[in-house]
Amino acid sequence: TNYINEYMNWNKNNNDNNPWGSGNNNNPWGSGGNGPNKMDFEDSIKKAKDRFGRFKFGGRRNLSLFVLIAILVWLATGFYRVEPDEQGVELLFGKWNGQTTDPGLHYFFPTPIGKTITPKVEVIRKINVGFRSASDLGFGSNSSAERKVIEESLMLTGDQNIADVAFTVLFKIKDAGNFLFKLRNPELTVKDMAESVVREVVGQRDLQFLLTEGRQEVEQVVRNELQIVLDSYESGVLVQSVQLQSVDPPDQVIDAFDEVQRARQDKERLVNEANTYLNRIVPNARGEAAKLVEGAKAYKEQVVKQAEG
Repeated sequence: TNYINEYMNWNKNNNDNNPWGSGNNNNPWGSGGNGPNKMDFEDSIKKAKDRFGRFKFGGRRNLSLFVLIAILVWLATGFYRVEPDEQGVELLFGKWNGQTTDPGLHYFFPTPIGKTITPKVEVIRKINVGFRSASDLGFGSNSSAERKVIEESLMLTGDQNIADVAFTVLFKIKDAGNFLFKLRNPELTVKDMAESVVREVVGQRDLQFLLTEGRQEVEQVVRNELQIVLDSYESGVLVQSVQLQSVDPPDQVIDAFDEVQRARQDKERLVNEANTYLNRIVPNARGEAAKLVEGAKAYKEQVVKQAEG
């Protein structure tokens, strides 16, 4: 616009020298500087200014509308869905608000004010104590590789023997919030607590009982005691089962232990054979004795009758 005004002033002051002036038939704007075409051009410039002004006003309105839509979209991001096998954990400025949400559709403050976590709670998790399986060692599931962990498996029994105990703990998440935020390392805590409880239970029972009929009882007692301890820590863990994988004497004394077992078995075999012989001889002897007594009584009566006759 400034350029057009300067041009018009220059055209007015220098009309005689202007190659597009009134004396020039080649003037593209018309025959004279003050003709109707000049007025039309100025009107066009004015209309353009008015339209530009309206465009700026409309732009501010469009910007406000865009900001409003952006805010609504941001608020809509606060909706989240919890699947049937999940629990929702809500964080306000990075801090857990102390509650967990059930499956379904929920709303919480959107990012960055709020954040939601939906961990899987129905997945059965496994911890091995006293040994490491192929999956723990990083091998494929088809591998049979396994390694003992002696510092975890050797335990003192109630009769002052040493047992090599390997077991597995199966658990799942009961409360996702407690599981994630009450303990620094939940799985390590479960492992340490399980090992502690098993050592206590094994220390109250004889080795022979553990090797024979005591496995099922030990598994049940350990599960119950472990759940009580974990609940006291508010760990958010539900113990599914405790499975004894092996209960054996230590490798260093297993030969001597096997020899003791064989001697015990020989003792039991000999005792059983003696009892069998006893059960067979005594009734026979009693039968023979009864037979002799009855024969003597019959002979006595016969002699007495003959004497009386």
